[in-house]
Amino acid sequence: MLSRREALRRLALLGFGAGAASALIAACSDKKAASPVSSTTAASSGSAAAVAPPPGSEHTLPTAPVNWAGPQGELEGAWSPADARSSSGEATAPKGAVLIVHENKGLNDWVRSVAGRFAGSGYSALAIDLLSPQGGTGSFSDPAAATAALGKIPAADLVANLKSGVDELARLAPEQKLAAVGFCMGGGLVWQLLAAGEPRLAAAVPFYGPTPENADFSGSKNVAVLGFYGALDDRVNATEPVAKAALEKAGMVHELVTEPDANHAFFNDTGERYHAAAAADAWQRVQDWFAKYLS
Repeated sequence: MLSRREALRRLALLGFGAGAASALIAACSDKKAASPVSSTTAASSGSAAAVAPPPGSEHTLPTAPVNWAGPQGELEGAWSPADARSSSGEATAPKGAVLIVHENKGLNDWVRSVAGRFAGSGYSALAIDLLSPQGGTGSFSDPAAATAALGKIPAADLVANLKSGVDELARLAPEQKLAAVGFCMGGGLVWQLLAAGEPRLAAAVPFYGPTPENADFSGSKNVAVLGFYGALDDRVNATEPVAKAALEKAGMVHELVTEPDANHAFFNDTGERYHAAAAADAWQRVQDWFAKYLS
């Protein structure tokens, strides 16, 4: 059995609009069930119970597994090319390409859906599986075990694999500008990728990722950075001044946004801290940023 919210999320990934999805669920529900909550009302509340489809999901494209040779062995990922057909049947021309860096749960269905959403908005997306050397995220039946395994991987190895992911992204999307987007642990890794020097990126978007100490972004000074924080996320927010100082010292184009009333992981629509209003605002800001610096 699925919760109403999860059913709406999955229907959205199949291309159903909020109204059509609600009508379909109502038709399949017990006649005594409560009347459906308005998606408009729920979305405006910004609560975890919001039933509005996640931003960008109306044009989600499918992903396919890909493999390539990495520095410590074969790497796995999910690839969604923007030059496939959108859910409306119209051909989409790629405007750029994005490396998606997952949370500390690994490459799961939610991350694949994010890659598909970016592809649907015109940006081919490669979601890398940083657990590839450990057999891949799919080899862990317990998400907590996947998180623990990720925590044991040296940061240098993770960054090396991310650089390999940029290599593969450039191969899959030749002659296109490249970007990196990361969430939670992945957001922190985007900051580390910038600190390690990655001049091939045109843009980077770390979502609520902690900034490394003594960060030096001079090797990535041409990257336009859009960073997101949740106002209630005290732990990660404590590192925002470090990011700001390092970005300014490197002379980088940047904007750091704190979403009001939102907590850590506010963009993940499968989690308890999902904040619909903050997610929608962040999605639009990313689209505007990419239109300016990636397209």
